[in-house]
Amino acid sequence: MSQFRGAFVAIVTPFIDGQLDEQGLKDLIEFHIANGTHGIVPCGTTGESATMSHAEHHRVVELTIKAVNGRVPVLAGTGSNSTSETIELTRHAKEAGADGALIITPYYNKPSQEGLFQHFKAVAAAVDIPIIMYNVPSRTSINMLPATVARCAEIKNIVGIKEATADLNQISEVIRLCPADFAVMSGDDFTSMPTVMIGGTGVISVTSNVRPKEMAAMMDAALAGDVARAKELHYQLFPLMQAMFIDTNPVPAKTALAMMGKIKSAAPRLPLYPMNDGSVEKLKKVLGDCGML
Repeated sequence: MSQFRGAFVAIVTPFIDGQLDEQGLKDLIEFHIANGTHGIVPCGTTGESATMSHAEHHRVVELTIKAVNGRVPVLAGTGSNSTSETIELTRHAKEAGADGALIITPYYNKPSQEGLFQHFKAVAAAVDIPIIMYNVPSRTSINMLPATVARCAEIKNIVGIKEATADLNQISEVIRLCPADFAVMSGDDFTSMPTVMIGGTGVISVTSNVRPKEMAAMMDAALAGDVARAKELHYQLFPLMQAMFIDTNPVPAKTALAMMGKIKSAAPRLPLYPMNDGSVEKLKKVLGDCGML
């Protein structure tokens, strides 16, 4: 059975005055583990990896692995739009002791399907670590098609995919074409429950940042086939899932965590910018309605 099951949090990276808040990150990790999060994903999109130097990226991965201390799997974001840079970041994650690497399809360059296959093949050949691919066309302008995913799934250490197309048609086709033990994780909170219902293994979640216990419970229920409980939790969490995207991720998640007193500063790094007052009020209302403030 895959270790990449359940609700993995795409954890935010707390910054104070633009610098990594190391204690803040450790405290967040403890909050997640205490609330039953199934796995931690540092340096993903939600962790603002695109604005980190390599030294910072390495530090966040090392710090996360040390703080987690084997209690749950750590799936380190190591993707880039350069294959050589992806290999370097993935190699570091393996050396640091990560349980797996989450690797985004190269953004901006717009490779062909063959280029995508060769990219993942090269990384898998260079670093012997379990790899979860990450398909998020809204961020990368490239969609990795199910047939390409299936080709990659034949490579021994490519063990799954984070599917953030929000398209259950495509997700179904990926599940149909790939081996039974290939982990298909939702990359969109609102499709996480239906993804598991059609054969997926879980979610890499933004909403888990602020509601770890309930997201984990929803995934546990869905994986156990308890449809009624999973559906109940899905609709309980649904307004919050929507609120996490009223501005560019991770700005709402960081703002919510600051409101909840879980991080000292909500500030993202430029070019991301704090939410306007209207959006902050909307977010505050949802959090208040959910009894989170």
